[in-house]
Amino acid sequence: MISVCMATYNGEKYIAEQVKSILPQLGEEDELVVSDDGSTDDTVNILESFNDKRIKIFHHNKKDVKVPFLLSLKAANNFYFAARNFENALSKTDGDHIFLSDQDDVWMPDKVEKILPYLKEDKLVISDAWIVDSNLKKIDKLSKYRVYKKGFLVNLYIKGGAPQGCVCAFTKNIKNFILPIPKNALTHDFWIGLLSELKFSSVYIPEQLVLYRRHLSTVSHTEKSFHSLVYIFRYRVLMLYECLKRYYSRR
Repeated sequence: MISVCMATYNGEKYIAEQVKSILPQLGEEDELVVSDDGSTDDTVNILESFNDKRIKIFHHNKKDVKVPFLLSLKAANNFYFAARNFENALSKTDGDHIFLSDQDDVWMPDKVEKILPYLKEDKLVISDAWIVDSNLKKIDKLSKYRVYKKGFLVNLYIKGGAPQGCVCAFTKNIKNFILPIPKNALTHDFWIGLLSELKFSSVYIPEQLVLYRRHLSTVSHTEKSFHSLVYIFRYRVLMLYECLKRYYSRR
């Protein structure tokens, strides 16, 4: 069984296009698990209009989320809210194979078909993607900015090493190991990438299986980091602590 996790927030402009690219790749028993963070637009209505039993909508309230003091940085808050929203979606899944999905991208028609064979073992599967504009015009390859390399320490300390969540898939065993995401984790994808390298393994597919849309309201980014070097170093140390704590507590 496949579970696609999607975190939504005011995504009415592009979400129908993304859902239409996902559903044809799912079987009747698969699911698209959506966690909505209190959208004030038509996001939820659009999802409900599909009238598809595979779409399961859960509600999450970002107003209940408190950013820890050590991570408190105005520019980082949106990343933290998105991570909690994805965590809620992940916690609701029933599938053996988990795919992460942004609300504004488009999947290539063979994405699931290309990735599933690698999920016969407990692995984090990462693909490349096309960075596109709001009209899906190709700009560049994601691998130019986010080059995923194997190894826990490499991904912990090398800038741009962690995978972008929207190109990730993994097994239920990995999901169970990464949940709950610690409160000190700023982003879900960095946490997933690190723990997968520490406990399991990863594989990279150099094919562009997602149209990764960049526009003004996008939360994640590929541009230069806004964090100071002190903030980055402090966060890396914090994540090292969280990863080792999880690893040794569940051996």
